[in-house]
Amino acid sequence: MSQILYIHGMGGGADSRIPRLLNSHFAGSDVRVCVRTYDFEPEKGHAQILSWVEELKPDLLIGESLGAVQTLRIPGIPKLFVSPSLGGAENLYRHRRLSLIPGVKWYMSHCMFRVKEGDRQKLDFSYSMLRRYGPHWDEAVRVAAADPCPRFAFFGRFDHYRKSGVVSLERWKEMFGDCYEEYDGSHFMEEEYVESLLVPKILQMLK
Repeated sequence: MSQILYIHGMGGGADSRIPRLLNSHFAGSDVRVCVRTYDFEPEKGHAQILSWVEELKPDLLIGESLGAVQTLRIPGIPKLFVSPSLGGAENLYRHRRLSLIPGVKWYMSHCMFRVKEGDRQKLDFSYSMLRRYGPHWDEAVRVAAADPCPRFAFFGRFDHYRKSGVVSLERWKEMFGDCYEEYDGSHFMEEEYVESLLVPKILQMLK
C-alpha cells in the first residue's frame, strides 16, 4: 500500500475536493490518500501533521496552497505541491497589524476568506495569530534548504493569487529551480488537471 498525506490549504479540511477526487480515482488500487483537518495556528498544526506522519509513514506528501508551508517543514519525504502559496505566510505576517483595526478581523473571516461548512479548518485573523506566521515561514525555508528529497509543483496560469505574489512562480524557481509545470487553470486545480497532470505525477513519484 502506498500512503499519501495530503496537507490542505487555508480553510480546507478533511472534506477538501482534490484529495476526494484522488481517492475516487485510486479506488481499488494500492494507493491511499489521507487528508485531515489541522489547526490554523502554525505550531499546533505542525505538531498534528508530525503525529500523522509518524502514524501513517507516508511515501509522498502533497501540499496545497498555504499548506505548502507546512509541507516544506517535513523533511525526508518526497513532495508534490498544488498552487504552492510560498508568499502566503509572509503575507499574513506582514498584514498582522491590520487585524487591530475594528472590523477588519471580522471582514477577513466572513467575507475575504469565508470557510465552507463541514470538517474544515477554523480561521483566526487576530494579531496574536498572524504574528506567528513569520517564524513559521522562516522555519519552512530553513528545513527546505537542507531537505534532499525530490519536490515538484503545479501552477495554474490563471491563478488570481499570482498577481499579489501570494503564489509566486518566480520565488519557487529561486528556491527550487525548474521542477514545476504550469497548466491552463486556476488556483483551485480543476478536475481535468487532477486527472491528466496530478495523478500521473503521483504515480511517477511513488515509483
